[in-house]
Amino acid sequence: MRNTLRLTGLICVLSISAISWTAAQQQKTVSATSPATTVTTMDDVLQAIRADLQGDRADILAKNMTLTSEQAAKFWPVFEKYQSEQNVIMDDQLRGIQRYIENYDTLDDAGALALINGHFDRDARMNALRQKWFGDFQKVLGTKQAVRAMQIDRRLSLAHQIQFASRIPLVH
Repeated sequence: MRNTLRLTGLICVLSISAISWTAAQQQKTVSATSPATTVTTMDDVLQAIRADLQGDRADILAKNMTLTSEQAAKFWPVFEKYQSEQNVIMDDQLRGIQRYIENYDTLDDAGALALINGHFDRDARMNALRQKWFGDFQKVLGTKQAVRAMQIDRRLSLAHQIQFASRIPLVH
């Protein structure tokens, strides 16, 4: 589990670096591209980051859950739907982090407030999402296994958040 969490942490660090690098590259080429191209490029980066994080999450969950073939057949489609809703929250968070990084040197009160409100919003949305989907997990896994799945998902989310937070400079 430690090695998996270290790998997950490394992916987070690389993800933040990829966002920063992509933003720098986009700023260099912004005059040569249309705004739609820039957004598409950022969306591609976000999709790649999200795919890495979500793929690792499902893999870690699978390795730490003992499911019967019947449970697995019912659970994984439900989990995929859950992840698709997580994707929206993750993308919003990564975009907010990117805006903060891009504007760090000229950050005003409104930008600082947007950053912290983004964190609050992400936390509230993730908690609401977990509460929403817990009943579905419980239906296909039973209570203890559903709790275990949510515990693992929450721990991975907290680990990702620690990695993101540790790489984002404090407001100055």
